[in-house]
Amino acid sequence: MSTLNTPNLAFTPAGLIPAIVQDATTRQVLMLAWMNAESLRLTLAQGETWFWSRSRQELWHKGATSGNVQKVRSIHYDCDGDTLLIQVDPVGPACHTGAVSCFFNELRGKEES
Repeated sequence: MSTLNTPNLAFTPAGLIPAIVQDATTRQVLMLAWMNAESLRLTLAQGETWFWSRSRQELWHKGATSGNVQKVRSIHYDCDGDTLLIQVDPVGPACHTGAVSCFFNELRGKEES
């Protein structure tokens, strides 16, 4: 396993960094997932998104079973180096529910009268 030189990135103590995935054309936010150094290395090397599953404790290639891969156009990190923004060309929906984006539930506060 090769290492990734990431001097400007601030991974959590668990070795993870959040990755926001955005459609490069529409700019719609598709999903949020976690990456470790190896999933980031694979993403950069292969040009498709790879993530770290915190529940299964394993790497996963987005779309490996569904075919809904995400072809990476660019990866940026924020000013603190603690969050990634990955712009992709999605091949199919991002959400496991079949929705284009995982962000389809609206949270509302108390309505003003």
